Amino acid sequence: MNNDLVRVCELIANGEENKVYKLQLWRRKRAAILKRDNYECQHCKRKAWRRKIVKATHVHHIKELKYYPELALDDDNLISLCFECHEEQHDRNENNRKQPKFVNEERW
Repeated sequence: MNNDLVRVCELIANGEENKVYKLQLWRRKRAAILKRDNYECQHCKRKAWRRKIVKATHVHHIKELKYYPELALDDDNLISLCFECHEEQHDRNENNRKQPKFVNEERW
C-alpha cells in the first residue's frame, strides 16, 4: 500500500471521511475520473428512457468509502455522476427527505 492510500485509510479509520475530500490527492483523482468519463453522468447515459447527456458534477465511490477504504482511490471503484443520480445512489432523493411538520397558518 502506498503512503497516500495509508493516509486515506487512517482518516477513514478515525471517522474523518470528510477530510479525505479536502486532500489535494482526492482533488486530482476526482478531476482525472471526470475527465476519463468526459464529464458525463454515467448513469444517465445508461438509462434508456433518458437518452441524453447530463453533466457530471460528482465522483461516486461504487463501494462505500467507509466500508472499503482500500478502494478509495481505485479508478474501477469511481464513477462520474450528476447531482440527481448521486443523491439517488445515497438514497437522498426528495421523497426520503424529512417533511416539515405541519404549521398552522392561522395566527391567534
